[in-house]
Amino acid sequence: MNASRPLLLDVRRLVWRIWVGGMPTGVDHVCLAYLEHYAQHAQAVVERGRVRCILSPENSDRLFAMLRFGMDRFKRNMSILGMRAMLSSFGEGQRGKGRVYLNVGHTGLEQSSGIALLDVKPVYLLHDLIPITHPEYCRAGENIRHAERVRTILKRGHGVIANSNDTVTAFSAFAQSEGQTLPPTLTAYLGTRLMVSATDNRAPLDRPYFVMLGTIEGRKNHILILNIWRDLVTKMGAEAPILVIIGKRGWECEQAVDLLERSPHIKGHVIELQHGQDHDVAHYFRHARALLFPSFTEGYGMPLIEALASGLPVIASDIAVFRELAGDIPEYFSPIDGIGWRNAIEAYLPQDSVSRAAQLLRMRDFSPPTWEQHFAKVNDWLPSIEKGNTRYPTGSSPSSRSQRRR
Repeated sequence: MNASRPLLLDVRRLVWRIWVGGMPTGVDHVCLAYLEHYAQHAQAVVERGRVRCILSPENSDRLFAMLRFGMDRFKRNMSILGMRAMLSSFGEGQRGKGRVYLNVGHTGLEQSSGIALLDVKPVYLLHDLIPITHPEYCRAGENIRHAERVRTILKRGHGVIANSNDTVTAFSAFAQSEGQTLPPTLTAYLGTRLMVSATDNRAPLDRPYFVMLGTIEGRKNHILILNIWRDLVTKMGAEAPILVIIGKRGWECEQAVDLLERSPHIKGHVIELQHGQDHDVAHYFRHARALLFPSFTEGYGMPLIEALASGLPVIASDIAVFRELAGDIPEYFSPIDGIGWRNAIEAYLPQDSVSRAAQLLRMRDFSPPTWEQHFAKVNDWLPSIEKGNTRYPTGSSPSSRSQRRR
């Protein structure tokens, strides 16, 4: 074992993200956080064909630098050139020699055989079981693929990091249905980087507005809010609030897109920002009346944490993971309670809103999870998986990056 590099870090998801040129998602930002924290103490795990290999410390450092560099979409082509040259000649790689292998991006778990060849102790970060518990909101067949991923975690995992107790509950139920027991499991909340900037000098919108943050897809329930906005505009006309939607268009979101593109009622009342970056989100959070988060299901709920950390009230679906993360601070409604959502939006609209002021009081003592806290828990726990005395880095938290996920 390389004493200065006790960890193996799977970076295939980040390599793929740069290769396809997509904006980083929430899972990608978790991968980046682990890269930032562990890069100096890890070697990179990559893939050529279907063979997983461990890069040397020197090549690992080169690849880590390319991955950081390439997450800036304007620089990705240069990183692709460097990665292509490196990955075409990395040879047979090395064996893991019993080291802890971190896979925090759900990458390649459908094909578990390559792990055994690396001779490692796999530790996985489990983000959610949504394709299994709510297959109606996912691509056809994704429930089967995700079940294979989770079976790999159960079969191969020496340890599992979960992003919430709600995820652990779903994981435990799946394991029981498979007749399996859970591997050692740790709940460690994910950190947030987004805070409202005091240096943001852009003017607010000329009317009150609300924000939705997340990919436009079925489970995010944009259709509910867009229909409410249509009714608000019909009732209030030019005095209706603005809805700011930050997030790319996902799959099978035709009904929401039809409203966005074809409804004359909401033209001029909805701003769609498909490629918003952190500074854009922070700007719109700064003056919004509330974040609207009507999802049917979530594995974690980073927008909720980011909003509360920024001092922005939240109106959210009444689902278990939101209650776990935010307690009684937000206003909660069923994701199918259209009347409740509309009444809450109207109640939060006035400048002297009593409901909004009450939530601002409730959030005064809110302390958002941090990456420092996350890695402190993980670092204390990893030696029990390794059964050794390795000391893991306390390191600084990941830097605040300008890219936006989702």
